[in-house]
Amino acid sequence: MSQAPDSADRQSSAPSSMRDMLDSLSDSAHGEETSLDDIVEALGQASFVPVLLAPALAVVTPLSGIPLFSSFCGIFIALVAGQSLIGRSHLWLPGWLTRRAVPTKRLKKGIDQLRKPAAWIDRHSGERLTFLVTPPADRLIFLACLLCGMAMPLLEVVPFSSSILGAAVTLMAFTLLARDGLFALLALVVIAGGLTLAVRSI
Repeated sequence: MSQAPDSADRQSSAPSSMRDMLDSLSDSAHGEETSLDDIVEALGQASFVPVLLAPALAVVTPLSGIPLFSSFCGIFIALVAGQSLIGRSHLWLPGWLTRRAVPTKRLKKGIDQLRKPAAWIDRHSGERLTFLVTPPADRLIFLACLLCGMAMPLLEVVPFSSSILGAAVTLMAFTLLARDGLFALLALVVIAGGLTLAVRSI
């Protein structure tokens, strides 16, 4: 079980950029394997958004090739997004899910591969279309993340589908992190592409 205290000190240490997110994920990677609980702890449990962003980023990397990894990340995303959607103040995650682990070397390699695109996103972000990240519009973003997470286990056998949905969730979560509504619109384009691929593959 993981909880997110409402401490102002913990909130101030929460990641505020893609670079911060990758640094936090890198800090969580230790030993031979890194669990989802390690990642949540490294993020400080200070906010739902960074915790939502972490598994989405992971699914975009080659880690998605690990059997059932995308499914577990999808369930993780759905749980976090669902609790955000209903306005919970503390995050709850089941132990059977947070105990899931990946090889640390593969995690670090995936993080390194994301640094260049993450730097590009940070450089090109700013407060735009902020009406999309303020209530009640932000609930639509959480709903879209919830649906993407729920779809990941169902589309496990469709090549690249989980990575595409992970990219969409990454963009939507970053929208909330950076208060940049433009990335939410980009996420809709990515989702449309993912749905097209899924329909053609079924």
